[in-house]
Amino acid sequence: MIRFLLTLLLVALSFAPASAAERGPLVLAAASMQEAMNAAADAWAAQGHPRPILSFAASSALARQIQAGAPADLFISADEDWMSAVEKAGAIRRGTRANLVGNRLVLVAPADRPVRLAIAPGFPLARALGQSRIAMADPDTVPAGRYGKAALERLGVWRAVAPKVARAENVRAALALVERGETPLGIVYATDARASAKVRLVGFFPARSHPPIRYPVARLARGRHADAEPFRRFLLSRTARAIFLGHGFTAP
Repeated sequence: MIRFLLTLLLVALSFAPASAAERGPLVLAAASMQEAMNAAADAWAAQGHPRPILSFAASSALARQIQAGAPADLFISADEDWMSAVEKAGAIRRGTRANLVGNRLVLVAPADRPVRLAIAPGFPLARALGQSRIAMADPDTVPAGRYGKAALERLGVWRAVAPKVARAENVRAALALVERGETPLGIVYATDARASAKVRLVGFFPARSHPPIRYPVARLARGRHADAEPFRRFLLSRTARAIFLGHGFTAP
């Protein structure tokens, strides 16, 4: 799987202009950041810089790409654990790690299916699912899934819900299952729910029911693009912060 992802990454780079000066830095970012990062890249390009090349996937998959030697410049993870794993592997530049944004965890349903559930300790989630399943990013490896599992455990309903989980490779894949009506409910980030007109918000999970959702950014040790550090600083600027907040992210 990692070799396949690396091949796709190299193929994508082959379609970019040959000179590093003619293309922007390569950024590996969590799948939940697609709209916001594209807007930030557009804002950076509008200032006269080459537009960064953006590659989105689950933070776990991206971290493994980096550990396998992916030639990227920046990494934005949806949680601190995968960034720490990359850091421990010596794959990020010292002093460049910083928390970029935060997020909220939500329960969603297809837009055409009214669902009423008050998210609280012991809430009847398994009963609401019946014989159906709930879409989640893989709770064993993907940040959104791990946050979701932690929340359901804290609320005392994970044991009843675990057999009904439809595991997706990343949070956007989980969102797609709900959008297509393949599952009646899903756990995603608030920003994912906001980005889709095909789902409706059922409720927010209490912030204290799971670890804080923070997205760290860092330069990668193998990256050599001259714009890597300027773009990292831009992402941490007030201009970019306004873009992220406008897409529903929170301050880190």
